[in-house]
Amino acid sequence: MSLEKNISRLLSRKDEIEDRLVSSSLSPSELTNLSKELAEIRPVVDQAVKLQKLKTELNDALILLKDPEADLDMKSLADEEIKEIRPKIIEEEHMLKLLLLPKDKDDSRNAILEIRAGTGGEEAALFGADLFGMYQKFASEQGWRFEIMEISETGIGGYKEAAANISGQEVFAKLKFESGVHRVQRVPDTETGGRIHTSAATVAVLPEAEEVDVDIKETDLRIDIFRSSGPGGQSVNTTDSAVRITHVPTGIVVSQQDEKSQHKNRAKAMKILRSRLYDAERAKQNAERAASRKGQVGSGDRSERIRTYNFPQGRVTDHRINLTLYKLDKILLGESLNEIIDALLAEEQAQKLADGQS
Repeated sequence: MSLEKNISRLLSRKDEIEDRLVSSSLSPSELTNLSKELAEIRPVVDQAVKLQKLKTELNDALILLKDPEADLDMKSLADEEIKEIRPKIIEEEHMLKLLLLPKDKDDSRNAILEIRAGTGGEEAALFGADLFGMYQKFASEQGWRFEIMEISETGIGGYKEAAANISGQEVFAKLKFESGVHRVQRVPDTETGGRIHTSAATVAVLPEAEEVDVDIKETDLRIDIFRSSGPGGQSVNTTDSAVRITHVPTGIVVSQQDEKSQHKNRAKAMKILRSRLYDAERAKQNAERAASRKGQVGSGDRSERIRTYNFPQGRVTDHRINLTLYKLDKILLGESLNEIIDALLAEEQAQKLADGQS
């Protein structure tokens, strides 16, 4: 669909929604849905009106420039105006095209963050804890809520596994490209020879799924109850409150033991299981769509090495877009992570525009 047709369609739809909103016969659900749709298309409509105004101004200036009765001063002013307006039109058209790009339906969702230590033993677990802390600080910077769901610690402060529920505005939209293998290069505290070690941790960011998104049959679940254990295996509870849920058809296993209540642990485990199942279906659909496209910022493949954190050089490199920032400290503090995320989003938008024009 051409840009002009898209604009015309959106303006017509805006008028239609506004006419319906003044009707007294709307049900509460219709009122909510129409108000939501209007809020979603309003930025696009505003941008389209802004572009149309510039095009009208350009057309008026062109007419004046060709007017045989206009004096030289007026023509000179019209010429200057044309030179100013043309680059503005190109810029505003680009902005409108970005706003018209199809949205990921999951962008507005909250997210489940899961981190697992990979190759590298204790050093990988320490790096896993660093990454978990980075996302926690970044969430705070964004004004999001960061609820720790599970942490499996090692003896010296590393995390073998950690999970959190992150809620707020556009959480999944900003964090979805973080899934993959994150590699670290640094001299461990335990290394006496000063040699640089390479280790890794895997990050998974899942869109939080609601019960209506995934149909989970009770008959497909195997639920085991066991006693919670802390570091070293000692019992920390006097009751069996830990829960392990196995989704038999897929083999996905989720355990929760952080809460003292069996009911709360089961609720948390079901939330993670639901999101993993939803993410698996989403990944399958994305792979099918991507098969017909040339490029993708991230495949969502958990085994894909996406980023390297090099401590001796103080740099972070995202391999998907060949971006290197010498801001490792600020990135781990959550302050400069936005620079990488914004670059990844810009790359995705550029690819979508290219796909739409090819």
